[in-house]
Amino acid sequence: MNVRNLAGYIRLMDTNVVDLIMKDHRELERLFEQLQSQPDKRPGLTPVMITLLTAHSRAEEACVYPAAADAGIAEDVEHSQKEHLEADQLAAEVAQADPTSPGFEEKLNKLIEAVTHHVGEEESTLLPEMREKMAASQLDELGRAFLKSRREHLGEEPADITKAEMEQQAANADISGASGMSKSELKEELEAAAEE
Repeated sequence: MNVRNLAGYIRLMDTNVVDLIMKDHRELERLFEQLQSQPDKRPGLTPVMITLLTAHSRAEEACVYPAAADAGIAEDVEHSQKEHLEADQLAAEVAQADPTSPGFEEKLNKLIEAVTHHVGEEESTLLPEMREKMAASQLDELGRAFLKSRREHLGEEPADITKAEMEQQAANADISGASGMSKSELKEELEAAAEE
């Protein structure tokens, strides 16, 4: 492989959606470790972790999950979306809590446990299936869409979700009738799905 081909290969690898998702997972794990081991850094790191987690989740929900479902991985998408719904609820609690309060650590640990579980499942089922069933060019295209969506959502918290984004969550979780529900009704439906 010559240098020009290698540069093209590296560029392609940099935008493969599976690699990008896994890179975010490693960054979240790094932040989790710091948040657990360095309580004095929680006031500064908590908003960083919440915004990365939220942006990552919204980008997966908007472009990755629908494409994976179209590729025949709908069951794993539905399960992953329901885990996102649970993580959203926990992230909202962490985002609203005072990082120096006595109950913060318990909320943080619940979020970390839920996200760590989700990451493990996603990396052992959904992501390998995407590599297997989707063309490299499609994974690269999805990577660019994922990065664009994630960039648009940086700075958001779970409570910033729009009704359209909630409808996409419902579609990913195979919940019908979402478009006919009010935002509050849809929120209740999604919360119920997270508890399944």
